[in-house]
Amino acid sequence: MNVDIGNALASVASPGISRDALESLDEQVAAAHERIEAGMDAGEHGYEALNLPERTDTDEIRLAADRVTGPETSAIVTVGIGGSALGAATITDALNGEADPEAIYLDNVDPEWLTSELARLDLETTVVNVVSRSGTTAETLANFLVVRDAFESAGVDWTERTIVTTGESGPLRDLVDRHDLPSLTVPDGVPGRFSALSAVGMVAAAVCGHDLDALLEGAAAEAETLTGSLFECPAYAYGATAYALDARGAGINAMMPYAEALETYAEWFAQLWAESLGKDDLGQTPVRALGATDQHSQLQLYRAGPRDKLVTFVSVEESEDREIPDTDVDDLAYLGDATLGELLDAEFEATEASLAAAGRPNVRVEIERVDEFELGGLLYGMEAACVLAGELYGVNTFEQPAVEWAKKATRGLLGGGEFEEAEAVAEKTELRVER
Repeated sequence: MNVDIGNALASVASPGISRDALESLDEQVAAAHERIEAGMDAGEHGYEALNLPERTDTDEIRLAADRVTGPETSAIVTVGIGGSALGAATITDALNGEADPEAIYLDNVDPEWLTSELARLDLETTVVNVVSRSGTTAETLANFLVVRDAFESAGVDWTERTIVTTGESGPLRDLVDRHDLPSLTVPDGVPGRFSALSAVGMVAAAVCGHDLDALLEGAAAEAETLTGSLFECPAYAYGATAYALDARGAGINAMMPYAEALETYAEWFAQLWAESLGKDDLGQTPVRALGATDQHSQLQLYRAGPRDKLVTFVSVEESEDREIPDTDVDDLAYLGDATLGELLDAEFEATEASLAAAGRPNVRVEIERVDEFELGGLLYGMEAACVLAGELYGVNTFEQPAVEWAKKATRGLLGGGEFEEAEAVAEKTELRVER
């Protein structure tokens, strides 16, 4: 990926960062890069995620997928939540075409939604991948039990159509051993939100027939750009600029890809940025947007609202196009000489220029096209940017204590043990307004 931070400079934006401040920040980037390299070399928790391009075994993933799939496979259902689903969804939503098996993600426990999703599936041609490192994630295990029951009620042997992606031990690993299920291991030292380029994120892509090796090759190419200077490394340029703008008041980061295929990528980025950097009263708040759709729903705020936002655009240089038919309406005649792709590009350029003209900071992230290679590079680049930003903030990028607190409270409320977090629920202050 390429990154253009020109519209985030203090000479054109407020808040912005000056060239002198960037030069000074680059010294911190160099020190942070040394720490990141050391963590990667030692295989430390979290930093190990940046080693995935060279350590993920694509043959192992394909072999597991082949055990439960065939030419008749119509859908792959991933049962997971958060990082156990968003990376995989980003990949298949970006790459899937009409001819691919449908990729479905059961990442919520809304009963009506789950029931409707299961009702529309042909379970005889559906494959399931259940993903949980611990094998005890409440939402994932509850949904899997519901899915398993649906298979049994339909007279379909779920054990012939299920892959398990989990840790070395736990309830799901016991299930694998009991039923001889195809299984993959969640890599050690890799938090879920950083696991898209591992078995966690690539099983669905394998079932859908995508090129796993090209995904990793794109990520590896991005890894080669990691150097000790933000002026030489697109990922570090983005992470350092986002950090610097946050320090200057841009505490909101609106991620706005200009490609429908990358809408889920914005969701993945939101988890990565929020869960990794939101600690110790620090961190940018990520907001999801989609160009050109959200020009008509959010741009007014970004251009004329509080000066507390960075807008991050993701532009795609090459894509399939479609001509706009001619029309005899005079006011629309100009569209007949254009294509939808040209219109989308014009929308992007106009939005970017609109923000720049109003002195609102924005950064452009560029990829050549939406394919496996470029997507692998984008995912890896944003992960590296996040790790770099965490180093600059001085937070532990790879922990998520707030999430763990809520997990314990949920388990306690359901009778899964004694947890003081669950007791806190009863202490909630109420000021009710009722009809």
